[in-house]
Amino acid sequence: MDKLNLLAERKAVLFDVESDVKNKINEIIDENSFVELDRFSYSKNEFYSEDVQGEGVVTGFATINDFPCYIVAQNSKVLNGGLSYAGAQKICKCLDKACASGAPVIYLFSSLGVLAGEGVSVLEGCGMVLSKMQELRDIVPQFSIAVGDVYGSSAIFASTCDYNFLLKDSCVAYASPVVLLAKSGKSLDKESVGGVKALANNGVNSFGVESLVDCRNKIVEILEILPQFSGEQIDCSDDFNRSTPSLNEKACAKCLISAVYDNGKVVELGKDFAPEVVTCIGRIGGFSVASIIFNGENGVELNANNIDKIQSFIYYAQDNNLPLITFVNTLGIEQNLEVASSLVMRKVANLSYALSVANELPKINVIYGKAIGLGYTLFGSRAMGADYSFAFANASISPFDVEVGAQIEFGVNGGDIEKLKAQYAENEQDAMNAAKNGFIDNVIEPEFVRQYIISALQMLL
Repeated sequence: MDKLNLLAERKAVLFDVESDVKNKINEIIDENSFVELDRFSYSKNEFYSEDVQGEGVVTGFATINDFPCYIVAQNSKVLNGGLSYAGAQKICKCLDKACASGAPVIYLFSSLGVLAGEGVSVLEGCGMVLSKMQELRDIVPQFSIAVGDVYGSSAIFASTCDYNFLLKDSCVAYASPVVLLAKSGKSLDKESVGGVKALANNGVNSFGVESLVDCRNKIVEILEILPQFSGEQIDCSDDFNRSTPSLNEKACAKCLISAVYDNGKVVELGKDFAPEVVTCIGRIGGFSVASIIFNGENGVELNANNIDKIQSFIYYAQDNNLPLITFVNTLGIEQNLEVASSLVMRKVANLSYALSVANELPKINVIYGKAIGLGYTLFGSRAMGADYSFAFANASISPFDVEVGAQIEFGVNGGDIEKLKAQYAENEQDAMNAAKNGFIDNVIEPEFVRQYIISALQMLL
């Protein structure tokens, strides 16, 4: 047979099998930019008695808004997207190329699990993929898009990624609702098992999106912030000297983002997990930065969940070489029986280690609310690696909150507790005390915080 005709026939077979997944890829990438790898890779699956076209996964490279990237897309038309040992090898080959080139990886997941008929071989393949994904974690960003139901090992692959996008009606869970029903006797819908909020409860950084075009836009937005792809500093269309007088009256996470970040734009990560701590990335004065913002009117109390979120974000900032700005409004550990009997003390120790090993990161602390006790030690003190520390003029800094501090400092001889509290707040919690001792670089008017941060970034970077 003429080889050109034979090639056309082989392409036709693949086109029928891959058309759906290729269409999904094309919605994300720049037009006509996809170049497939290992397209004619086949393996004979003895258990299922059929050739597996393309190993059930499509791999290749492309551009997205002119950013080079690698693509790994599970093909649910081949054995329900089930992972095979040969498929795992194909994925690893693609990830090796991403590692060598420093290009991000975008995964499209849709799988009901592994091919059980392959036995231990496929489990070894899962280990290969997980190991390779972990190797990439501090080298390139990894984006996961759930385009259908994602169960079993593929759900673990997704949770390993830096960013997880879930299309409507998709589900990411190690165990399917059917399995959970059999085990527990409880009927659960997909959203409660592996939807965006369910993943958030597991600490997975997830975004709910309406379409693949939305995924593309969010990926581009993130890549335009990360310095290794768009530069440490870019031209800024926002006014460097913009002030926000309303901060003199009230400051919150939303207010600070609007006041400080260029055009008030950020990408928030882990939005639905421990929401009292906001973690986000964006640009300030054109500089790429990461921020931790404690968002509570009376100061955020620490617990195992929000400490986990903060620690993970510090490592994320370190992996992506992002200066870390912490907007401090926090107390010590939450005082109740549930927290006291949790792993919170060990979590605090691990967090202090994360802060210490991230010392090479430029770090700026802005105490805008309370920095009380352990809250100051971890997030306000110079000893934990801050390069610059600012405090709002109306911030409160002290070893104790008002009530306890008033009793300890002034309550020995008795007196009106309300007056004692007012005295403690006025005298002992004044940010100027920390500045006098050299622990705070400057006490500032809140409305000018953007200008102070930009100046600090210019000196550090």
